[in-house]
Amino acid sequence: MDSVGYSMAFGPDKWGIIGGLEWFGLKGVGMEPHPVYASTIPHQVFMIYQCMFAVITPALITGAFAERMRFGPFLLFSLLWATFVYNPLVHWIWGDGGWLGRLGALDFAGGVAVHLGSGVAALAAALLLGKRAGYGSEELRPHNLPMTLLGTGLLWFGWFGFNAGSALAAGALAGSAFVVTHLAGATGTLAWIGMEWKMTGKATTLGGASGAVAGLATVTPAAGFVGPLSGALIGVVAGVGCYLGVMAKNRFGYDDSLDVVGIHGLSGILGLLLTGILASVAVNPGGADGLFFGNAGLLRVQCVAILVTIVYAFIVSYILLKIVDKLFGLRVDIRDERSGLDISQHEEAAYNI
Repeated sequence: MDSVGYSMAFGPDKWGIIGGLEWFGLKGVGMEPHPVYASTIPHQVFMIYQCMFAVITPALITGAFAERMRFGPFLLFSLLWATFVYNPLVHWIWGDGGWLGRLGALDFAGGVAVHLGSGVAALAAALLLGKRAGYGSEELRPHNLPMTLLGTGLLWFGWFGFNAGSALAAGALAGSAFVVTHLAGATGTLAWIGMEWKMTGKATTLGGASGAVAGLATVTPAAGFVGPLSGALIGVVAGVGCYLGVMAKNRFGYDDSLDVVGIHGLSGILGLLLTGILASVAVNPGGADGLFFGNAGLLRVQCVAILVTIVYAFIVSYILLKIVDKLFGLRVDIRDERSGLDISQHEEAAYNI
């Protein structure tokens, strides 16, 4: 991301599609404020902040094919995906001159490139790789629920940096995004637990963790454009919608190990749609009013952003996966899969007992 990707994503615009390579190797990216992207912070600080988004997004995709992909091909696919999928999507929505941004699409902190982009790529990977050994016939549960909850807590805390930080200043907009993010995470947790309780008769901590991530991810594109009540509503829609989305996985039969498609992919869609409905210039004068405030045009633009992201990310992700598979082979053999990738790919184990 640093030497090439940043310039592709945020460099001087080329035809509304991609950034030029004028900033290759971070040439000209110093500690002076950038007039477009980083007027409130040094340009290089903005760059490394954006690097955080670029790093976490391919990591999200890995959740769909956990326990199945060889390490070398995984590294190559991640590099190719960041270059040919993530960077263009970022430029389209956030780059100065990007065509989705010029169209009027709103995405405060990552609905297009991060959550929807990774969710669609995760679906392509899950379909191409096939199911885990034992999927559908063996119990495949998280091996350590306390660590899952610890990770969820760290994610929740870190999400404030993603969403509030996207204001690029410690001001009123950052504070509003911070509050909205927290409310959506909380209501997403409660809504998922409520659905789980209603449908299965049991409320679980794993469900609560899933609902928190769903709420946080869904509010991400809307965080800087909606008020507290809207944020809480977004969390409820996320908890209910993503729960149903994850349950639909069983009907369609694909193996998405950590529910990246049902949570991140679906949350990207829901978040962008709800931004088109609930956004308000009273919260952010730099945004736009949504359908609820009399502007149906924003919702139409958000639908365009969703459809374009789904089509582009799926097609290019699938092509990249096929290329890597043909050249090197993506999937580990059954013996390595049964022994576990920690052992077969890295010769180490989480626990020495």
